[in-house]
Amino acid sequence: MCKVLKVHPSGYYAWLKEPESSRAKENKVILEKINEAYEQSNRTYGYRNIHKDLIESGIQVNKKRVARLMREHKLYGIGMVKKCPQHKSGRPHYAHPNHLQQCFIASKPNALWVTDITYIRTHEGWLYLAAILDLFSRKVIGWSMSHRMTRQLALDAFYMAVARRVIRSNVILHSDQGSQFASSDWQRALKRYSVIPSMSRRGNCYDNAVVESFFKTLKKECVRKYVFKTREEAKRKIFEYIEMFYNSKRRHSYLNYLSPNNFEIRYYSDIEKEEVLLTNFVSMK
Repeated sequence: MCKVLKVHPSGYYAWLKEPESSRAKENKVILEKINEAYEQSNRTYGYRNIHKDLIESGIQVNKKRVARLMREHKLYGIGMVKKCPQHKSGRPHYAHPNHLQQCFIASKPNALWVTDITYIRTHEGWLYLAAILDLFSRKVIGWSMSHRMTRQLALDAFYMAVARRVIRSNVILHSDQGSQFASSDWQRALKRYSVIPSMSRRGNCYDNAVVESFFKTLKKECVRKYVFKTREEAKRKIFEYIEMFYNSKRRHSYLNYLSPNNFEIRYYSDIEKEEVLLTNFVSMK
């Protein structure tokens, strides 16, 4: 056998005792960590986010190595599903000015919010979800679900948002021209909390691209993984996704691969440090 393989007998017998190389052993350990991170992401993360998780946990590994191991063991992130655009017709509502103009960058929390409504299929019928996101951190700060797409659905999401956030200055809240956001009840609620309404141009989904992107992410990472028999079952899964995964754990490339919660924590921590330094500087003078 040694003559056929053209190797030294001592090397051949050493290989028989320990056939796995150190590289193969390392790959086994790394693969275990990859599987853990993959399961914790509800089997939604691709190799980029898995690599970030490994680095954060102290495992120094090359991104290409993570991609190769995931590909070899058929661990794939969930991809996007393209849909044909839908065109709506009808008499337009009164539209407020578009204050965003497709500029989705906020320098601080509670400056720019966006909202919209989507639908989820169940065996009982449609379940409608209204959500409000803070553009600074992409965090879902308000949401509500109902079997009917009414103005109350949008209002419940709004009241959750204002209850959770401390508004110290005027907030711009951007929506489309749907009847829920054009209703007098919605306008009164915004005025009560000094929130400035902003609206997309009619039929232009790109004017509200961030919240549209969130709905696509929700559906590909959560909704399409299940067949919901009841609306209550769908509500539980969507609640778990938003509050226990998306806001608290899911990494965003826009946020330098931090979760929305961690991004805001870092922001307020930096402010506290600046205030301490300023206080120390003034006391020294």
